[in-house]
Amino acid sequence: MFTLVKNANVYAPEALGIKDILVAAGKILKIESKIDITNIADINIVDAQGQTLIPGFVDGHVHLIGGGGEGGYHTRTPEVLLSHLTRAGITTVVGLLGTDSATRHNESLYAKAKALTTEGVSAYMFTGGYKVPTETITQSIQRDIVFIDRVIGLKTALSDHRSSQPTIEELSRMASEARVAGLISGKCGRVVVHLGNSKKGFGRLFEVVEQSDIPVSQFIPTHVNRTELLAEQGMEWLKQGGFVDLTAGINPDKGATGSVKASTFLTRCKTQNIDTSRVCISSDGNGSVPIFNEKRELIGLKVAGFGSLLYQLKEMIQVENMSITEAVIPFTQAPAQCLGLASDKGEISLGKDADFLILDKKLDIQHTFAKGVCHIKDGIAQIKGTFED
Repeated sequence: MFTLVKNANVYAPEALGIKDILVAAGKILKIESKIDITNIADINIVDAQGQTLIPGFVDGHVHLIGGGGEGGYHTRTPEVLLSHLTRAGITTVVGLLGTDSATRHNESLYAKAKALTTEGVSAYMFTGGYKVPTETITQSIQRDIVFIDRVIGLKTALSDHRSSQPTIEELSRMASEARVAGLISGKCGRVVVHLGNSKKGFGRLFEVVEQSDIPVSQFIPTHVNRTELLAEQGMEWLKQGGFVDLTAGINPDKGATGSVKASTFLTRCKTQNIDTSRVCISSDGNGSVPIFNEKRELIGLKVAGFGSLLYQLKEMIQVENMSITEAVIPFTQAPAQCLGLASDKGEISLGKDADFLILDKKLDIQHTFAKGVCHIKDGIAQIKGTFED
């Protein structure tokens, strides 16, 4: 079946103007000012007059099988539901483990990624976790990335009292193994590095790059807007050619004391003429948000949601006065490139996956299309996960 979206104001993310978009078999077939459908019998038409069409969000940091557990077994967060992703505009998602690699397993994460892909979005994963030696499915970082279809890279943790405190040598070896696996398999093979609020910050990452032949682009430091220190170091990392990942939900306006809003980080970069094309924004969705006191004692716990992505997009456009193109890139094109998915994801372009959002004048999501299928229509979920009510 064909779908024709008419009269949409398209940002690909570059501004294309008012266009029609023809979709079939999960792909974008045509992008033209007016598309003739005279000879197409079986077609669904969506009139997007007065609305904005952008690529679907590529969320590179989600706890698909839940996270947390820092406050006991009852504080383990639940698995992600399909419609929770699509309502938030997420059409491509990458899962990973958090603190808990004892009751959470990469095998279960792989099964969840496969399940979500079957249900209609594109789901991938990072093997590994906080623990070093790292937990894998095949007992090998390289074999996980090379032979398991959904695995695109590795996860580890630094500058956090919950990490395994890997040495520079251990971190270098893990990064090298993931890098070689990526070269062999054609995947990104990058290492997502959870950064906590320790004063060590990026320290060991800078040391690895200085003391080894591993390029700065091999790593994806995440939660870089957690503290002012990390934000400053993240800007220096960008100057050296690296990627950074900001967490949309880490926001001083929402109680994250001492943090930097993702929108503010980007504005600072712009002021300093720092290239932001390698800045990604993710949700950390379904992960726990533990609150520790100065003694590292747990005093509170929340669950990260997915609405922070759209909230930050709006902030960037409506508060920071960014263009729609500038604002959209960190949620779409940049993470697609960082994660090695740019051949199919992150842009409205001929031959790429038909993953897109249609926003109203207030920039609220009206429709979510994943691989050409309408999951959200007029703000209501049309497709739900297998066990959703």
